Amino acid sequence: MMRLLLMPALLALTAATLPGKGEPPITPQTARSGGPIDPDQAKLRFDAADLRFEVLPETETLNGTAILSFTARAPLDRLVIDLDHNLGPSAVAIDGVQLAASAYANPDGRLIITLPHRVASGGHVTATITYGGTPHVAVKAPWDVGMVWSKTPNGRTWFATTSEADGCDIFWPCLDYPTGEPGVVNLHITVPQGLKAPSNGVLLGVDTLPDGRTTWNWRVKHPNTYAIALNVAPYEVISGSYRSRYGNTIPMFYWYLPGEEAKARALFAEFAPTLDFFESTVGPYPFGDEKVGVVETPHLGMEHQTINAYGNEYKKAPEGFDWLFQHEFAHEWFGNQLTASDWDDYWLHEGYAEYMQPLYGRWREGEARYATMLDDQRNKILNLRPMVSGHSRTEEDVYELDKGGPGQDIYYKGAWMLHTLRGLIGDRAFRDVTRLAVYGRLDPRPGNFRPRYGTTAEYERNVRRATGRDLSWFFDVYLRQTVLPELIETRRGNRIELRWIAPGGRPFPMPLEVQVDGRLVRLAMTGGTGSLFVPRGAHVVTDPFARILKRSRAVEEYQAWKDEQARLAEAARKAEEARKAAPK
Repeated sequence: MMRLLLMPALLALTAATLPGKGEPPITPQTARSGGPIDPDQAKLRFDAADLRFEVLPETETLNGTAILSFTARAPLDRLVIDLDHNLGPSAVAIDGVQLAASAYANPDGRLIITLPHRVASGGHVTATITYGGTPHVAVKAPWDVGMVWSKTPNGRTWFATTSEADGCDIFWPCLDYPTGEPGVVNLHITVPQGLKAPSNGVLLGVDTLPDGRTTWNWRVKHPNTYAIALNVAPYEVISGSYRSRYGNTIPMFYWYLPGEEAKARALFAEFAPTLDFFESTVGPYPFGDEKVGVVETPHLGMEHQTINAYGNEYKKAPEGFDWLFQHEFAHEWFGNQLTASDWDDYWLHEGYAEYMQPLYGRWREGEARYATMLDDQRNKILNLRPMVSGHSRTEEDVYELDKGGPGQDIYYKGAWMLHTLRGLIGDRAFRDVTRLAVYGRLDPRPGNFRPRYGTTAEYERNVRRATGRDLSWFFDVYLRQTVLPELIETRRGNRIELRWIAPGGRPFPMPLEVQVDGRLVRLAMTGGTGSLFVPRGAHVVTDPFARILKRSRAVEEYQAWKDEQARLAEAARKAEEARKAAPK
């Protein structure tokens, strides 16, 4: 009886000590992901990581041991590794020899380990880092990252990690910049009895411990730095296989919450046709020797390599497919196979993933669906900052408007730029450019490529290689300028004169289609100008198929009107709150 009386008090005490959203706070160093590479980290080639995690839902804590193997690109006197200072570490060993506590320090989220001996260029070093504690809890995942501790509808543990914005160091020791990918990672995830832990790569086996807990063992090759993901819940799983047009068979898995089988099977039915679209449009699925993996999460979603997070709650859409699943799956090609070398090239991830949505609509239903989906994207382009700055930036420097970044334009403006490029160079050249960016070659086949890094400069070179043309004028305007090109039309008698105005007076010789009483005319617009004879009273529509991203005063007025409506609604909300709070 005494034990029964004490348990509610004990539970209440535990609940009172659990971290709230945004707790514990992280340092600016941990919040930083990417940017200029630390000189000591630039000396490292990250060969392998063996990561052991113990997930403790009752206390919302995490324990871990990371064995990190490096090759020295230059002589090393110390290791500099990123790790949230809330997680320690409690012990560090180098090449199996335990270090004194004075040999390492982690005051601000950058763990500095003084090596017991110098490592020559070409030499190898292995660090074993034991750490643990209360990891940072996300405020609003996946936009504000961290741990997501939740409950299933029947009250069971539902846990997930997100780390794109602040980086991998929020829950494991890593090199937190885009090119810091380890060659291979082994994961060993220990969870309470009755829970499952789907993760990246190939499942090597599940060990049952004497106390009933299980350890899930996974192996993944060349994972994106923020792609390592922990997912814990009483999952059920649907599995199948896909016979690729490239001759290989790809295993497919979807882990979902109990009680959702019908909805889960409907989503799983989208896997194969979506995979066929990407393989026919882009090229081979990059991780066919591992899996296509999706897991239901208590946050919206994230492109975790071979274990994409899905939290769209099976919502229906007029285009007939789940946009969230399709978008995150696109990142297996654009983000995980092709990884931007610097966050300044972030549009390579998001612009392409966003453009794959209307392209998929076109593949499924034709031009009307393509145009409809593109039109929706067009209304979201802000044009507040250039998409590319030309210097190294952190993820937040790009993603956050208040930090001077382009924000959502890397999605929508990036997609429309690719739409315009495709119209300019044609489908075949666009496919070649995309394959060169994703695979580094025009003839990708399973086994003849590996994940790679890409840059904006390389992408422009790929366009030149595929087309034989210098299109620097195109990228200068769309990537490095804010203002969109504007088309000026002037009628003089029976002629219409057309002229492009680009920011800063830059050249913009974009060819143009003009429809005159239903007849389509193509103008070369050499030098950015063109003209044609127009019968008096003829109906003229320039760019009738909206092939070109250009200034639209109608869109600008629409966006200004929406902003004003939002401002008025917010003012009304605050006024109502003040009225209710006023003394009676």
